Amino acid sequence: MDLNYIKGKFSPIIKVISIVLISSAIGLELWNLYAITHNILVPSSLNPIFWFERFAVSCHLVEAIIAGFYAPSRKQLPIKYATYTFFVGTVGLLELFARSKE
Repeated sequence: MDLNYIKGKFSPIIKVISIVLISSAIGLELWNLYAITHNILVPSSLNPIFWFERFAVSCHLVEAIIAGFYAPSRKQLPIKYATYTFFVGTVGLLELFARSKE
């Protein structure tokens, strides 16, 4: 199996799953903030999920900052590519740095 073949097959799947999970994490965090501000009790069994989604969103935010910083050197718009990388994660960074080899 060729690495480009694997990257071509799994990259779109990872992108879709990542977009769905990050969007869900943002929605979950907004629901949590709503529950806190309106004094609604959130089950304590959801605390590990909240910490995991905060960690994932933080990692994606760091990746987006890196992408926004390096995007102009790869002839990309920083805001556009940072947003894209925030939602797709490491795949976006790999695509950005692969463009320098072309």
